[in-house]
Amino acid sequence: MEIFNRMKVAVLSDTHIPTNSHSLPPGLVDRLKGVNLIVHAGDFTEEFVIDELERIAPLECVAGNMDSSSIRRKYSDKKILNIGNFKIGLVHGYGAPDNLINYVKEAFQGEPLDCIIYGHSHIPSIDYIDNVIYLCPGSPTDKVFAPYNSFGMLEINEQIIPQIIRL
Repeated sequence: MEIFNRMKVAVLSDTHIPTNSHSLPPGLVDRLKGVNLIVHAGDFTEEFVIDELERIAPLECVAGNMDSSSIRRKYSDKKILNIGNFKIGLVHGYGAPDNLINYVKEAFQGEPLDCIIYGHSHIPSIDYIDNVIYLCPGSPTDKVFAPYNSFGMLEINEQIIPQIIRL
């Protein structure tokens, strides 16, 4: 994707619809309007959520462990995105949250990445490890392991500026 100006990329994961909510939260939908791209790190749960997001902006995504079999057949468990001059890894993750960052690192071992987006833990976080940004956006619909619902945003131009946005 070529960058001509600042690019806004919304980062989602673990929407778990219809398990945790019947639809995307209205506050989230409002904040997604005007983004250049939506990236989802899996656990949509049902395919209609993908359709809803694609009506808002172009979507890049991977499947998560809780996704339907139709989603898992259509989408891989990890991918690398080229956005502007940056390479961004996208994976859902699995296992206990306390070991998740190690799995995420191993999933892209040997790949020169600028940023890795992951989900699974529902815990929003931004970490900088060995010059790589690790972004877990949390969940906009479930806070079983997190103090609040959230999603992420990347502002991309000459650099990547990550942020967590509370809902």
